[in-house]
Amino acid sequence: MNNFATFTKLPPLSLLRHLSSCFENTCLQVQSNSVNWWIYLEEGKIAYATHSVEPFDRLERHLRRLSVQIPTLTSEIRVQLRMMFEPDSQRKSVQTTENLSESLSSQQPPDYQAICWLITQRYLNPTQAAILIQELVKEVVESFLLIKKGTYEFHQNLILSPKICRLDAEKLLVVSQDRLQSWEHFAPRITSPFQRPYLWINTKTHIEKISEIQPNLVNWMKGFSLRHLAVIMNQDEIQLAKNLYPYILQGGIILHEPDPPFDKLPKTMAELSSSPGYTTALINREFVDTAVVEVSSEITQIYAELPVENIASVEELSQVSAPLKEHFQELPIPNNINSPVERVTAATVTAKKTYKIVSVDDSPTILKEISRFLESENFTVVAIDDPLKAVMSIIRHKPDLIL
Repeated sequence: MNNFATFTKLPPLSLLRHLSSCFENTCLQVQSNSVNWWIYLEEGKIAYATHSVEPFDRLERHLRRLSVQIPTLTSEIRVQLRMMFEPDSQRKSVQTTENLSESLSSQQPPDYQAICWLITQRYLNPTQAAILIQELVKEVVESFLLIKKGTYEFHQNLILSPKICRLDAEKLLVVSQDRLQSWEHFAPRITSPFQRPYLWINTKTHIEKISEIQPNLVNWMKGFSLRHLAVIMNQDEIQLAKNLYPYILQGGIILHEPDPPFDKLPKTMAELSSSPGYTTALINREFVDTAVVEVSSEITQIYAELPVENIASVEELSQVSAPLKEHFQELPIPNNINSPVERVTAATVTAKKTYKIVSVDDSPTILKEISRFLESENFTVVAIDDPLKAVMSIIRHKPDLIL
């Protein structure tokens, strides 16, 4: 049974707090400005959250951050994950909000399925997956709290399976509010983490000063958003904004508006409810300040637990569904890249050089044939079937050859 309502002014914070305090088991769907948010709650705790604006871009960014500590999360694995689980209609940017809503009503979120696959393939252990989900949920909830107007609906039949973790909603809301208040310090110059900085005053002095932040930053400020730059630099995005803000005020750096579809997300200038307990000085809060996480016992038995630095506490769930492997042992995987995944070690790197090739074509058949033809050679093939996104992908992957 679904409940539907419309708000002329949607109070997302109070709505989520109410659901949490009532220990609800439901999926809250909110639509605003053609964007859908889905927040999955179990006994009032957040099991997952996603929204319809480039969910696999969001997943790829957070996986790239994790790859610093988990070397097996290579760029090839991240591309393969996207090819396997991202719906073709999303990659080609033709799926409507209504169609996407219908697809999620009948299945698990594709990005959540991708995380489960990473666990079954042992690229992530359950604790690492919980950290990943925590950071994804924080980003989604931050944008959710900025919604001014919209409609909401409850889906009682949307239940995540298998379950990976649950997040303390109240503590997560505190963290999200703190970060949003930090963003507000940069208004009205910075109104979105997806704004794109460009060097405007190209003098030697400016270049040298900006290069002190990161030697390659000047070269990277050619289309990447603040959020994407922070991932490339492995830095907190608010800290990056703080470092660039003086140059933005001086006019040395100009900000372009977010590229579509990121321009559909709410601006960070939205009003927040004021509470002394939530007030914080600019950037004083560390990136690792997080919510309480419970890791589901249905997957914790597969791996030995590792020390977790950015999770306040870990508790096993008392009630679980079927084991994780049982859900994914028959998972159909589209054969977009036929070559098997190669684990890169120091020995393989020194023995031979692997060349990266980006192949751009709107025909999956052509992409598959190119991958098959090169599978026995010293090549890594990155297949891109959306020419509109090819430029940014090529910049990210830095290939030796483009087909």
